Amino acid sequence: MVGRIHSKESFGTVDGPGIRYVLFMQGCPMRCLYCHNPDTWEVGGGTEITVDEIISEYKKNESFYKNGGITVTGGEPLLQVDFLIELFKTAKKKGIHTCIDSSGITFNPKNEDYIAKLDVLMQYVDLVMLDIKHIDPEKHIKLTAKDNANILGFAKYLDERNIPVWIRHVVVPGYTDDAVYHKKLGEFLATLHNVKALDVLPYHTMGAKKYDELGIKYPLAGVEALPKSEAVKAKSTIMEAFREARINSK
Repeated sequence: MVGRIHSKESFGTVDGPGIRYVLFMQGCPMRCLYCHNPDTWEVGGGTEITVDEIISEYKKNESFYKNGGITVTGGEPLLQVDFLIELFKTAKKKGIHTCIDSSGITFNPKNEDYIAKLDVLMQYVDLVMLDIKHIDPEKHIKLTAKDNANILGFAKYLDERNIPVWIRHVVVPGYTDDAVYHKKLGEFLATLHNVKALDVLPYHTMGAKKYDELGIKYPLAGVEALPKSEAVKAKSTIMEAFREARINSK
């Protein structure tokens, strides 16, 4: 089984617990305005890699991964679900912690074959880091060019299967910096019982340089980076709504 990757990182520290071997998978159907890796979009591009190559490279530095493991991110890793099944099945046989960092955009409850594959994959998944871009459907389309129905459906799917989830949310000035929607996000997260962590991240402009290098117009040109204090404030609003909704549901 061959997968297609954009790149890899041997000692990742922000892609799950501990120090991790990180694969940036190639291909993504979303077009997030703040995406800092537009070179991962093309499906079928990137570099081929095998499961054996990945495990071999992991083993070379295994002592560093004592509290870590393997994370697949993107692009969108769940575009290559067959490859992930083989990779994670092999990893679990060797006692390696497995993590998927996904937008959930490929989830489709009407696609029975795909759901069946996800069911198999989830047998070998220890953690999913789920990026929820925007809780409002219309604003989500404006931000990513895709609806969020299947993304929220994926969150519920993971909850039903009791897969531990870390939620990620990026606060972008003029797009996701509204307390009304932070509250709604908190209320949605309160309906889930598998959320183990929430990372609220401030928008940064580091991706602009790559757009210039690729000859692509940067969609958020002129939008300034968000102060970290604003991300902290947003997280506080989300968590307050989360706790209130939990209390009211009892």
